[in-house]
Amino acid sequence: MTENADTTAETGSVPEGPGTGVVAAFGRTLKTLRLRAGLDRAECGRRIGYSASTVASFEQGRRIPSPKTIDKADEALGAGGLLSVWKEEVERAQYPVFFQGMAQLEKEAIELLMYDTLLVNGLLQTEEYMRAVLGMRRPTLDPEIIEQRVAARLARQDIFDRRPSPLLSFVMCESVLRRRLGGMDVTRGQLEHLLLVGQKQDVELQVLPLDCEEHAGVDGPFTGVTRDDGKKFVYAESQGASSLETDPKRAALVAARYGIIRSQAFTPRESMDFIEELLGEL
Repeated sequence: MTENADTTAETGSVPEGPGTGVVAAFGRTLKTLRLRAGLDRAECGRRIGYSASTVASFEQGRRIPSPKTIDKADEALGAGGLLSVWKEEVERAQYPVFFQGMAQLEKEAIELLMYDTLLVNGLLQTEEYMRAVLGMRRPTLDPEIIEQRVAARLARQDIFDRRPSPLLSFVMCESVLRRRLGGMDVTRGQLEHLLLVGQKQDVELQVLPLDCEEHAGVDGPFTGVTRDDGKKFVYAESQGASSLETDPKRAALVAARYGIIRSQAFTPRESMDFIEELLGEL
């Protein structure tokens, strides 16, 4: 996906919820500044790399621009920061309401401990896997919502390039890797991607085998977060709802449980070998 493309893959439609008002307010501000600069939508779009119809969608609150697009519009319109100041709120609005708090925590995390039982973790998903999973939701999601969520999920993966790097630990059940969501090609691409990510510094990826007779993760998936101020959180979601706990005792217990799960899983090196074996079976 390129920034200078008129595509919903970077700008999907606005979700329902608290973020809708933020995006609408941003759109009105964009329109006011465009008119003040004496530009029509076509010229404004030319300057920021989009069509006039996409500029209209931004102004009407029907599309969510990326932070980079907001900065480009601020510069093109000589807004002096009046648009850029909206970046954080507008970016948050691209996520489902139940995930917005966690999305912000990811940006502030120095450590993430992730245990997954149903799907490959969103931070590890390929774009093809994302589209396959989102396309299976019932009731079905609007195509523009799917594009929006794919773009948001890909943006979250910038965490791997952050400096200083957070410590990232992933443990996933073997069943997650054997579930061929999206078909053979999607599965193959996803497994290859896991092998690449597993080689990154500050990333540890482990597989919990199906034949493991001791299993401390029977209560389901979760994410443990340590923020840069040392505060710890526990995030879990199910059926479109989520919980984000801040109780120190709960966070300590979850961290201890995660340690046990890791000890029951293959080591990172064994896990890479196991994923290579799965690839060989396809």
